[in-house]
Amino acid sequence: MLPQDKIADMQEKPTPPMALLERARKIRLLLMDIDGTLTDGGVCLISLPNNGGIAEMKAFNSQDGLAIKLAHIMGIKTGFITGRKSPAVQRRAEELSVDYVYLGQATKTAAFEECMRNAGVTAEEVAYLGDDLPDMPVSKLAGLAVAVANAAPELKAICHYVTRANGGEGAAREVVELVLKAQGRWEEAIPKALA
Repeated sequence: MLPQDKIADMQEKPTPPMALLERARKIRLLLMDIDGTLTDGGVCLISLPNNGGIAEMKAFNSQDGLAIKLAHIMGIKTGFITGRKSPAVQRRAEELSVDYVYLGQATKTAAFEECMRNAGVTAEEVAYLGDDLPDMPVSKLAGLAVAVANAAPELKAICHYVTRANGGEGAAREVVELVLKAQGRWEEAIPKALA
């Protein structure tokens, strides 16, 4: 017999409300925070031998990576806006063909607005995925503001959607799937994700 949590996972997911689907239908640009959103929030600093300095390590979720690539294939622009400067984030962005990368942003609003201008979209055509207090100003601007399941309560309170997944555990995948399903393009996208 299957454990109760496995049975719950197999059950049909509830249909998102129409207002949420309307917001998701308009999305042409997906912007994301990194730490706590595309990672579990841990920041691993590693001392390099022989006074080689410090290196930073980040663990990214492969399902999120596939979803970001799929968004790109399906014509949805993507971007990272983060407060930390990190070569690991820059590398991950290159691997996933992320369109806009803003590292070391003390505040995120200017980067958000620049991404909109560069992508040629309006605020209602932007989804933003975050996890904490610094994400609140841009979440208030986004047409579809999304918080990860383990986000700060203050952020969750102002977002249009809260993912079932925690940060670093497939939350971006959930958002991309929501958007493509709302746009009626999920079935078209699936074969493009197959290796």
